[in-house]
Amino acid sequence: MKQVLEMKKMLFGGIVAAGLAVSGVAVAADLPSRQVEPVAPIAYAPVFTWTGFYVGVNAGYAWNTNDDNDVYVNGAFYKSGNDDGGFTGGGQIGYNYQIDQFVIGVEADINYADLKGKNNAWGYAGIGSSSNGIEWFGTVRARLGFAIDRALIYGTGGFAYGGGNSNGFVYNGVYYSQDDDTRTGWTLGAGVEYAFTDNITARVEGLYVNLGKEDRNFFAPTIYNKRKDTEFGVIRAGLNYKFNTF
Repeated sequence: MKQVLEMKKMLFGGIVAAGLAVSGVAVAADLPSRQVEPVAPIAYAPVFTWTGFYVGVNAGYAWNTNDDNDVYVNGAFYKSGNDDGGFTGGGQIGYNYQIDQFVIGVEADINYADLKGKNNAWGYAGIGSSSNGIEWFGTVRARLGFAIDRALIYGTGGFAYGGGNSNGFVYNGVYYSQDDDTRTGWTLGAGVEYAFTDNITARVEGLYVNLGKEDRNFFAPTIYNKRKDTEFGVIRAGLNYKFNTF
């Protein structure tokens, strides 16, 4: 009898243990999964850079800052003329390289300029006039700027050249000189540029251009000497297309 009771206890214990094991598996199946969902990568907007090649156009106003002296050697000083300004426009090409917030670059441009003037002089023997001035100019300049995000403040300077057709000196209706000339010099300036998109930028800049002195002598019935400082200011707006950095 005792043995039978022992066997019943063992059988009952096995049944209970099996039931607990089955219920544990069922409960574990009902528990939520501990697998972590992958985190989506954060997309960052690319940081704008001024580095790259660009091409563009410009237009504005140029005005003479000349100091003209027309002198008759055998007479007193006679001179009248205009040093007015006019339209200027052209194109430019360049390259910028940005280091932190500093931008260095080089730019070349070529432009039309309506800076031709006419001077009249009255001498003892008759009336003379000369027509000359700048009809075009170009520059090759270095640029150094400081970038504030998409805004760029810069200074610029370098080599300048320009010229135009000179109708020379006319004395009592007779030409005594007529030629084309090209002069060289230097330029300095500054400007502000802003990038509206990654590829389109706009600017406003001012330049002072000095192409040296022009000294001419005309041997008419009386000797005439003309000295002209070829210098002018430019204020202009520009629009550039910046190619993607590569």
